[in-house]
Formats: sequence, structure tokens, C-alpha cells
Amino acid sequence: MSRDPRLTPARADLAAAYLRGEVSAARYVSGAIKQVIAPVAPLHERPDAAARLETQALLGECVTVFDERDGWAWVQNRGDSYVGYMPADALGDTIVAPSHRVATLRTIEFAAPDVKSPLRRFLSLNAKVTISEQAGAFVRTSAGAWLPAAHLAPINAAAPDFVAVAEQFLGTPYLWGGKDSFGLDCSGLVQASLEAAGLAAPRDADQQEAALGEPAPCAVHEARRGDLIFWDGHVAIVCAKGEILHANAFHMKVAVEPLSAALTRIASVAGAPTSLRRMPGPLSGKVDTGFPSESGSSI
Repeated sequence: MSRDPRLTPARADLAAAYLRGEVSAARYVSGAIKQVIAPVAPLHERPDAAARLETQALLGECVTVFDERDGWAWVQNRGDSYVGYMPADALGDTIVAPSHRVATLRTIEFAAPDVKSPLRRFLSLNAKVTISEQAGAFVRTSAGAWLPAAHLAPINAAAPDFVAVAEQFLGTPYLWGGKDSFGLDCSGLVQASLEAAGLAAPRDADQQEAALGEPAPCAVHEARRGDLIFWDGHVAIVCAKGEILHANAFHMKVAVEPLSAALTRIASVAGAPTSLRRMPGPLSGKVDTGFPSESGSSI
């Protein structure tokens, strides 16, 4: 059985040890586990910043590094198994088990537990951190930064409605291979939203179509909120009857549009939808941040 090259760490000169006997390579290595220490780490198809972006890994994610040279690491993401080249300086050798994840579209790392303290960097939804202490409305990470406690949720807490998560990205620029709050593509939007809801998803649209949900027992025009509509190379989320939410290159952003208009426009590029998949129904409720409430200014 042929392996998906996007998920197969194999080159002519080197392959993952677990592929021994399945693929041919000059040598095999087990690799070393490393953790993303940058807010977001790009994964390219070649060890070149100008090469096509395949996907991204967020702070706290882990990868297996099979080769490292000239500032680039050849890795496999341990979450969705995607393979590619990542800047070596985006990775750290020490693995810290995350206790929380960013549960809002974007948050800020501060230098101190004070809204007037210097900004360190931005973190996107699903970035993973380890909390060591709390001071008022802020929590300190193992890296020494301070985050608003209200922007975090325990690592295993699931957002109640993945569609509501996806709606937070409305207006976010379209970026091929992106999956963070500054730019993402159609399948990146689906993967990020489902992850926040506690559901693992493959990276690309064709992989998602094969793995997610069940065939919906209705026509596309009767799709309900939470259904996923797939085309050849594209995926959209039904956000209301007759409306879809998707990251797309036509609007160059995450947009909501009438399903009928989208079907007509996309037909000239990708043909008719290839399938309609139904995900588990949206739940109700609120994600508990896991932190005690603190009184303070609401300004």
C-alpha cells in the first residue's frame, strides 16, 4: 500500500526507523522529539524560507526531528503527522508538558502581570503553555511570560461548539498553509476549530474528507450548522441554513457567504461538491478556564 508522502518521513538518503522494511533509504533514524518554542513555526516543503508553506506548528506542539543542518530541521509533526522542514531555532530540546491552551483567537504575552507592562509576543488559538503561578487576573508560564488567565483553558477542556470557534476567525486573511490567527487556509480553519473543540483532524481537505464525520443524510442545500462541505481541494463549514463559513482565495479571508452563491462560483473552478460530512452536533455550555475568578477593573 502506498504511503501519503505528506505524512511519510522518507528521503533517498534518510527515513524514519519505523519505516524500515516499507521504504528504501540509505539509512534509518529514530529521531529526537523537540518542542515548538516560537509562537508559530512554519513547515516548508523544502529547507528554504522561500519554499511553499505546507502548514504551521504552534507554541507547545511537539515534532520528531530526523535531520538538522544549515538552520533547518526535517521533522514530522506528532499531532497530525505532517512532514516538512522547519527553522531549527523554532524548536527547543526540553519537553514541557502543557497545562493550558489559548482558548481565544489571540492573546498577548506580557513581561509582568500588568496590562501596562511591555508586550513580549502574540499567541494564537491552540498555542499550548504550562502555568506555574497566578497573580490577580494574570498567570505566569514556565517560560516566564504573563498571560491573561481569562484567555486560557485547561489543556483537555473542549470548546462546546467548533463552529462558534471558527466564527472567531471571520475576516482573518487567507494564507495557504496557515493555521494561526494571523492567516490560514480552508483546511487550517477546520483543523484549528476542531482542535479547540477537542476533536483531532488531519491537515488537508482531502485527508479531512476521508477521516471526519459521517455522510450527511441530506442534500447539500439542506445541510445544517456544523456540516462540512467538501470540493476537490476545498472545504467549508455550514454555519447556518443556506450559509457557509470558509477561508478562501476569492475573498482572500475567512468569510461567510450564501451557499448558493458559493456553489455557483466554485463550480467553475472545482466542480460540484464531492461530499457532505456531518460532525458530532454542537454542544452547549462554557469552557471553564480552571482559574479562580479575580475581581478587578473591567475597563
